[in-house]
Amino acid sequence: MTNIHTDKLLILDFGAQYTQLIARRIREFGVYCEIWAWDHDPAEIAAFGAKGIILSGGPESTTEVGCPTAPQQVFDANVPILGICYGMQTLAKQLGGDTEAGNQREFGHAALDIIGNDALLAPVATTDALRNVWMSHGDHVSKAPAGFTITAKTDRLGIAAFANDAKKIYGVQFHPEVTHTAAGEALLRRFAVDICGCQTLWTAANIIDDQIARVRAQVGFDEVILGLSGGVDSSVVAALLHKAIGEQLTCVFVDTGLLRWQEGDAVMAMFAEASNKGCMGVKVVRVNAAERYFKALQGVSDPEAKRKIIGNLFVEIFDEESSKLRNAKWLAQGTIYPDVIESAGSKTGKAHVIKSHHNVGGLPEHMKLGLVEPLRELFKDEVRRLGVELGLPREMVYRHPFPGPGLGVRILGEVKPEYAELLAKADAIFIDELRKAGLYDKTSQAFAVFLPVKSVGVVGDARAYEWVIALRAVETIDFMTAHWAHLPYDFLGTVSNRIINELRGVSRVVYDISGKPPATIEWE
Repeated sequence: MTNIHTDKLLILDFGAQYTQLIARRIREFGVYCEIWAWDHDPAEIAAFGAKGIILSGGPESTTEVGCPTAPQQVFDANVPILGICYGMQTLAKQLGGDTEAGNQREFGHAALDIIGNDALLAPVATTDALRNVWMSHGDHVSKAPAGFTITAKTDRLGIAAFANDAKKIYGVQFHPEVTHTAAGEALLRRFAVDICGCQTLWTAANIIDDQIARVRAQVGFDEVILGLSGGVDSSVVAALLHKAIGEQLTCVFVDTGLLRWQEGDAVMAMFAEASNKGCMGVKVVRVNAAERYFKALQGVSDPEAKRKIIGNLFVEIFDEESSKLRNAKWLAQGTIYPDVIESAGSKTGKAHVIKSHHNVGGLPEHMKLGLVEPLRELFKDEVRRLGVELGLPREMVYRHPFPGPGLGVRILGEVKPEYAELLAKADAIFIDELRKAGLYDKTSQAFAVFLPVKSVGVVGDARAYEWVIALRAVETIDFMTAHWAHLPYDFLGTVSNRIINELRGVSRVVYDISGKPPATIEWE
């Protein structure tokens, strides 16, 4: 079988908000890459065997003493190097050029003027697309290193790109990884495929074959238990593992009481239908555990505490269910890359903890099961592509994400059964109207949030003092960043009217217009 990890790039992260996008863009056209911190063990960098190295942007300044730099092993590897933004600046400084802090920062669109001929920019610059680039920097390169040609400039910058074709080292001040740079993907492809010589082996079909082989090697003839939520990630894991190990897989669906409205019945029906169609044939065991969850969450308001309680109870239940299986030695999870990053569990370990995820960070020492995570380094769009390749129903693959802790993190403050029922019904109304209006597939994630505050209202002729429901809908590609969805006012009015008229106890509906960043997609 082809080794899809042989032709690979290494991205050294200097702390930029866009670093994950670099990896995503490169993987999109079929080249495997990994992200390590700039101060990763130099010996491991030397041994990694990358065909090319990319230095990311970052918030630091190369004009400051002690600023982050690329290790010498990057240059000793004798492979092509691409520096982006800060990465270009540290290349300049480390190779004998210079940088300076700009009097004016440059953010947003810029027109690039190609003034030199090099192997990276010249083939891409045959159209006007490359002129439209995205900048996000304060410092800039003031002097190119000896042997380097200045290949591009802007109205504000004398050096917007430089190159040394003989050494295959390139620097660009703009960000090719963001969609705002029109020819960004073409430039990254030019670097990865043409200059570095990587084959485009990172495809859905190849990833599936690779993971099947890895899973079989990992678990042998042991049984595997999977926590099935009915969401995209766990459903893809179920299909992938069933393809790899068949009857050795048992899925456990835990009805927590914190799921979407009538979710339990819907999930069981969905997998039964998939099985009848010959799509999967997965064994699914349903565990009704709502009472246990509400009891465990009683009196708890802190978001992190709620997540840990919910996660620990998941583990307990999986442990109990696994003991009923004679040879169950592994627990499979639908952990994906954004979960790992946000929990600061990535290889770099540099990310701040935004929120912990119940399925990230390994298992408690007392648990008897090993861990199987076939999606751990995949972005959400890659997971969906795997689902399509595996033959899963479209409505399953393209269902909006649902958090592992469920409504436990969409009910702000203490979680109570009556709050969960009210929220689940409000959420169902929102989703129903989105589908009716043809807006469901145009949004990446949409849901309702229960706010533990009461608002004065008028119901009939009487004064009411009732709960508030917030609606949240976002548009995103990778869930690392997101824009709030500009839903039509008439549509929002319809949803609000239905929620207030159909649900007793709600007198006000609000709409969240926060982006990510600064907000997260979920409220907790």
